[in-house]
Order: sequence, then structure tokens, then C-alpha cells
Amino acid sequence: MVKKKRKAIEALDVKKHYMMGKYRLEVLKDIDLDVYEEDFASIMGPSGSGKSTLLHILGLLDVPNSGSVKIDGVETAGMDADTLATLRGKKIGFVFQFFYLISSLSALENVQLPMLFLGVPQEEREERAAELLERVGLGKRMKHNPRELSGGERQRVAIARALANRPQVLMADEPTGNLDSKSGAEILKLFEELHEEEKMTILVVTHDLGIAKRTDKIIRLKDGVVQKIEKMKG
Repeated sequence: MVKKKRKAIEALDVKKHYMMGKYRLEVLKDIDLDVYEEDFASIMGPSGSGKSTLLHILGLLDVPNSGSVKIDGVETAGMDADTLATLRGKKIGFVFQFFYLISSLSALENVQLPMLFLGVPQEEREERAAELLERVGLGKRMKHNPRELSGGERQRVAIARALANRPQVLMADEPTGNLDSKSGAEILKLFEELHEEEKMTILVVTHDLGIAKRTDKIIRLKDGVVQKIEKMKG
């Protein structure tokens, strides 16, 4: 008997707009989307289609104007900013195109930051951070600060940081967009390993069809609407 996968994220009738003076810009319209445990999915669409906005709402970095977003079955509508931040810190890990590492901190210290915000004791933070940097191939670069690392190494630090609190879902917004092709391929391979070996649920925004085709499903977005979901594997 095949075990039914649980929903990691449920979005129902999600709408998002921004006011630009008197002009109302509709970004997301009536989004219904389920992300299941162990999914490895990509979000694709033209510029301005709402890809990053959708990812940020699913990951609790932004809130919709209306609609429902549930994380691991927990309804987030109506939560205050502090409650959302705590839930996000426990359940979601983020990787961005531009890394957002703190230049004055070492790789080891950068990876510890999400744990610091959740009150994890120092010894446990250091041990977990070292373990993650070993996992992403930077065991010998832990004491280096970001300016001493290549772009690919910085992104690996960012991935380790995203995994610090053992999130249920790893989200990445154009994670290879600021890297050369070799470094980008290494980062994508790392995502594949995390999915295959650790059953990590991963959601990636990308404009690169080559990357999208290596995920299990492609969520096609256009004009703020999910047009279709293409199953690539399985």
C-alpha cells in the first residue's frame, strides 16, 4: 500500500495586490496550490508573473491580501508578525540569489544565526553549523568570512544556514542566478542530494528550463495564475 503524502503547504484562493499611487497592481489571482512532503518542485513563468511573490507568501515572508495559507496544517491567516516569524523560522528555510550573508561574520557564525533567533544554546549551534558546513563541502572553510569565499561557496554557506533549524521545506529564489554555470550546476546537484538522500521538500523559483526539468514537477505561472502543473518524474 502506497503511503499518502501529507501536505507541507496548502494555498487556497490566495490573492495579492500592491498599490502604486492610485494604481492597483494585481500580482496573484485566486492561487490554489498544494506542496506535498518530499516534493521537489520548480515555479516558472515570465517576468512579472508573480513567481517570487508566490514563493514569499508560501514561505511566510509576505502575506496575501486574502486567501488561506497553511503550513503543516496550521492556518497562518490572522497571525501577527512575531508568530509568523517564529513559525517561518521553524518550518521554512530560504536561499536567495544574492546570498545575504553578513560580511563581518565567518561562515560558521553565519550558519548559526537562524538558531540564535530561536534560542538554541551556543554549543549546540556551533556543532550543528559545523555539521552542515561539512555536509555542503565547506568543512575546511568554516572560519572564512564571505569575502574570502567564491560565489558558489557563499551560496553553499547560505544553503547550510537555510537548513540550520531543520526546516520542513527549503525554498530557493533563483539560487543559481548569480553564479557561473559550473557553480550553478554544483548547487543544483546539492539540492538533488538533499531531496534524494534526506527526503527534503524543495521549492525553487527559476527562469531556467534546464533547472526546472531536473525537478519532479513544474508549476507554470502566468499573469498571477497557476496555468498548469507538469509532472516531470515518477
